[in-house]
Amino acid sequence: MAQANKQLEPKKQLRTGFSTGSCAAAAAKAATTALLTKTAQSEVTILLPNRTPARFAVARCESDAHSATCSIIKDAGDDPDVTHGAAIFATVELSEDPAITILGGEGVGKVTRAGLGLEVGEPDITRVPRRMISESVRQALDDLKRGDLGARVTISVPNGAELAKKTLLARLGVIGGIGILGSNGLVTPFSTAAFRASIARAIDVALSAGQRELVFTTGGQSEKFAMALLPHLPEVAFIEMGDFAGYAANWAARKGVRHAIFAGMIGKLSKIADGKKMTHAAGSKVNLGLLAGMALKLGADPQLAAQIENANTARHALEIALAGGLTALADQVCTAAAEHLRRFAGEPLAISVMLTDFDGKLLGLYAADAALEHLKESRPNDARA
Repeated sequence: MAQANKQLEPKKQLRTGFSTGSCAAAAAKAATTALLTKTAQSEVTILLPNRTPARFAVARCESDAHSATCSIIKDAGDDPDVTHGAAIFATVELSEDPAITILGGEGVGKVTRAGLGLEVGEPDITRVPRRMISESVRQALDDLKRGDLGARVTISVPNGAELAKKTLLARLGVIGGIGILGSNGLVTPFSTAAFRASIARAIDVALSAGQRELVFTTGGQSEKFAMALLPHLPEVAFIEMGDFAGYAANWAARKGVRHAIFAGMIGKLSKIADGKKMTHAAGSKVNLGLLAGMALKLGADPQLAAQIENANTARHALEIALAGGLTALADQVCTAAAEHLRRFAGEPLAISVMLTDFDGKLLGLYAADAALEHLKESRPNDARA
């Protein structure tokens, strides 16, 4: 009975958090208010981009005759964000010039490559956070009847350089710290929008660096294997797409990528071969019947096909096929995956697909570019078609 009652309990609602951009704007407003009132602030309210108010507790607030510095502790809600718990600081100095200037301090990354929507050399504080910071400071000035003044705002994150090592920012050309980001001011737990935005950003950076051949991988391990197989490509050409195969293909086509190489292992690639745009475990299952059907079309005997269909996992199914001499199954998965990826792209795009095992050995290949054909020679003898 207790078990039944437990099953009836509603699932916990995941908690939304705030972006680094929102925290920076809140810290800047608090610092502006502290500087004008000569009073430490304990909380502050700002407007999010959708014009709804958001209140923040101020962690630290210090001021002197010339400047004030306040900090907000980043709360990412229930999202596994590397910046959760980081202290976002803003130091404000008032100016007779009515302009509001935004600078990057310690722990805020500097842009060193084109394609990020910011000039090279600028701090990685993106467009919406810049607007939020400016509006929040301006509101504080207006509320205190000092709209004639401007301000110099320096955003810093003391441990930003260490946090950045846990991200892919350096590959995008953001050096020395994290970015101050956020398109709507919020952090949605396990946000698909955030991951898609990171893919789009990586594509833009690669294209700005002159790369027209990009490699999309399903994760860090598959990326490592793809880099070893394609050593002629620079690091910026490799993009982790995660589960977003459909989005990656579509965005690559829309942006004018010449050749997109998709690399992964049998589990994710077999889902793409089954027509799945999203390969997350919660949204799609491996279709072992599809793999069994492919095996039959390749001439496998019914008994082997039945073993494949009754396998525990896609990896197990491929192991059964290889042990049975059906090495062409890996190529067939790649071919089918390429067909669906072209459909996902929606526009002309040359697409190749590479399938590796869990040690990085190439097992399957569909090559849209003849320059990849040589990779077939790198396959183990028992995996060559």
